[in-house]
Amino acid sequence: MTRDQTRARAFGVLYLLTFATSITAALLYAPMLDHPVAFIAGAGDDKQVLFGALLELLLIIANIGTAVVIVPIMRRFNEELAIGYVTARLFECTFILVGILSVLGIVTLRNQVAGPSEGTVAYTLAAIKDWTFLLGPGWVVGWGNGLILGYLMYRTGLVPRRAAWLGLIGGPLIILSGTAILLGGNQPSDTLHALQGILTIPEFLWELFLGLYCTFKGFKASAPILQADAVVRPA
Repeated sequence: MTRDQTRARAFGVLYLLTFATSITAALLYAPMLDHPVAFIAGAGDDKQVLFGALLELLLIIANIGTAVVIVPIMRRFNEELAIGYVTARLFECTFILVGILSVLGIVTLRNQVAGPSEGTVAYTLAAIKDWTFLLGPGWVVGWGNGLILGYLMYRTGLVPRRAAWLGLIGGPLIILSGTAILLGGNQPSDTLHALQGILTIPEFLWELFLGLYCTFKGFKASAPILQADAVVRPA
């Protein structure tokens, strides 16, 4: 296995790890974020939330890893976009980190004497966590994983180009739905909330495809960018 194919496998495994950690963490956080006051009053489970925070720390590592491992390959095609993808991942991880601090703050409140003021703070921290999800996975991802990575994969042919269209289409859809919710104060109607879920599907499938395809098949060996001393630039 060549070094580039090793990078491809690592890229795929890291992408699958982002799915496992982010989805599990969201499920663990749900009771606390839905009822933050009840949580700090004693109805919650500290260990469940703390485990979710640990998973999101691993998510940050996996997110950055998906960008770093393919930089040596992508810079052969377009160094600026390769750096742009890494930067987008870093921005996304910054929002995730702020969200982690928010949920840890709620856990701290739970271990103190809960009163009216603590309830207000708990709601505020839960709201911050919601905003970080909207601005990170719900907006920045559309630019980084959707548009930038979709374009890079399409032009280099490292994966089937038909699949790359999922990213090129899904990215803008996430950006549009995220912007609509942002302008609405992050209080989407049931219709907009359902629409956002539908618009997220292409991006979800794109990232899942990358994880599975690259883990089990690696990059397409016929891609010119994988040839020895290849330097492929945009037309």
